[in-house]
Amino acid sequence: MPAPSKPSSTPVSRQADAEAPGFGVYIHWPFCESKCPYCDFNSHVRAGGVDEDRFLKAYLSELDYMAQLAPGRVVQTVFFGGGTPSLMPASIIEAILEKIAACWQMGDDPEITIEANPSSVEAFRFQAYQRAGVNRISVGVQSLIDADLRTLGRLHSADEARAALEIAIGTFGRVNADLIYARPGQSGADWRAELSAVVELGLGHLSLYQLTIEPETPFARLHAMGKLDIPDGDQASELFAITQEICAGAGLADYEISNHARPGEECRHNLIYWRYGEYAGVGPGAHGRLVLAGARHALSSVRHPESWCASVEATGSGLNEQDPLDAHAQADEMLLMGLRLRDGLDVTRFAALTGFHFDCAVVNQLEGDGLIEVRNEGRVICASDRGRLLLNRLILELSEAIRPVERMD
Repeated sequence: MPAPSKPSSTPVSRQADAEAPGFGVYIHWPFCESKCPYCDFNSHVRAGGVDEDRFLKAYLSELDYMAQLAPGRVVQTVFFGGGTPSLMPASIIEAILEKIAACWQMGDDPEITIEANPSSVEAFRFQAYQRAGVNRISVGVQSLIDADLRTLGRLHSADEARAALEIAIGTFGRVNADLIYARPGQSGADWRAELSAVVELGLGHLSLYQLTIEPETPFARLHAMGKLDIPDGDQASELFAITQEICAGAGLADYEISNHARPGEECRHNLIYWRYGEYAGVGPGAHGRLVLAGARHALSSVRHPESWCASVEATGSGLNEQDPLDAHAQADEMLLMGLRLRDGLDVTRFAALTGFHFDCAVVNQLEGDGLIEVRNEGRVICASDRGRLLLNRLILELSEAIRPVERMD
């Protein structure tokens, strides 16, 4: 088990960090029934089954370790991700939530989310999850077209997805649906019809992701061989524009580049990430960001599930990284996360946490080019609608424009 690292030479300001949006706990369940060909997440198939008792003991032990590492936090959110956490028995969810409540103080009305696949077997568990304490569910629909679901390697049908969403809406106060667009052969008309059908279900939150070809996945190999044709840049931009149009018309604001919600339905856990708050990551391959001894640290765990278990059993923790982040790394992370938000990046907090600001000439140029908007008397930088289409370029240009605060003009 790694010992806590010494503070970096640029410690985080505790006063500035107190303005962060709370503290969350992420629980990673790494198992799936099958591996989707586009997925590069830390997910694993165990045909012989999972030793659930062993893994539960490991989760509880690592939560104890995290509480000793980062005491005194108030938990605002818990997120069960994966993998496919809806393969977990409700008894494991309940035991983990009880341990979290024993390790830290729980905030008022904490958001507790579970990711779920819409198979009939998993939908059957929804009520048990609600009784265990889950109050928000994110359903991995991905598509409402059966042929596309098969292409994506999904095991459920479009009818099962609709049925699962109906069960979720009737069980939980807050429901999200994940969908993937810019799929092979998808036209603007196809996506308009499909997304309109999803919007008509009346969900309070939608996560709508453009398909990307991730390295070392089956889709990457097919794409390299010319056997997988996905929409090009112009086509993808058209699909993105259709997404914004339909969601805006339904009152689902694009509060983040890929996430849309009615007022008050935003995912509070993910906002902790995007606003650069603190979170503990527990489970195989989980990542965390914690302020330890005055310095922000990056934490990550062993990815292989059984190896992670063995590490926890031997040392109390599955961590394989617990390193302080220097000021440049913090600045890059905060910029990358903050510009994804419609509300943008708070440059006052950015400067307080990192000791950096942005070159005024570059900011003025990007604003003149219509790629960013500067709001609140210069305290906030936001990507414009045009800038959101060029977000990677915009983040790179602002990253190269970072300057120490003392050198500001």
